[in-house]
Amino acid sequence: MVRLDGDALDRAVGGGLADRRPKATGTAGLRGLAVDGESLRVAAKAKGRKIHLLAALEHTTGLVLAQLDVGEKTHEITCFQPLLNTVAGLAGVVVTSDATHTQREHADCLLARGAHYMVIVKDSRKKLRRQLKPLPWKDIPLQSRTKGVGHGRSEIHRIKVATVNNISFPGAHQAVQIKRRRTDRMTGRTTITTVYAVTSLTAGQATQAQPARLVRDH
Repeated sequence: MVRLDGDALDRAVGGGLADRRPKATGTAGLRGLAVDGESLRVAAKAKGRKIHLLAALEHTTGLVLAQLDVGEKTHEITCFQPLLNTVAGLAGVVVTSDATHTQREHADCLLARGAHYMVIVKDSRKKLRRQLKPLPWKDIPLQSRTKGVGHGRSEIHRIKVATVNNISFPGAHQAVQIKRRRTDRMTGRTTITTVYAVTSLTAGQATQAQPARLVRDH
């Protein structure tokens, strides 16, 4: 029996799909690429280990350009750079990810390839969050307000963006504050949470990339 190298197959398929996707026009905004991990519910390897994949997919099309199997002896953080090493043409692309990948090494890697990043800052990044929380958010105008319904709840997202110059994260140019108001449609219970993000996009570049949408969609 011939054993199939799953990662090699993913690279070949992802590369083929990337070559066949519609080419960007001169008026198109910056392309968004999301890095996200997910455990497959029905797939398992020997000894019952569930397969956990880290994938890179386009925001607008949902097209998966690359994915890697996160093995038992590693984790998503160490797979981030190897995953993106298989994606060609990252220059000018905005890479989004969850708080797991708010790592200085990841930011350095993306900046070295001419890419941009947008990452979520949670309590695990205490020092960085402490720099974002006291920014004069009350004085900053609202950039985006959206409503949505799904998963048995309604949500309102209020997003503000501030230019920053002294945040201790590589290449950070802007900070984002997202206030999420969620109401459970069954119980009527409402919760409000505040989430922060940082991005290497400048104010001018953000006009093309629509950072509020990238944060909301990821």
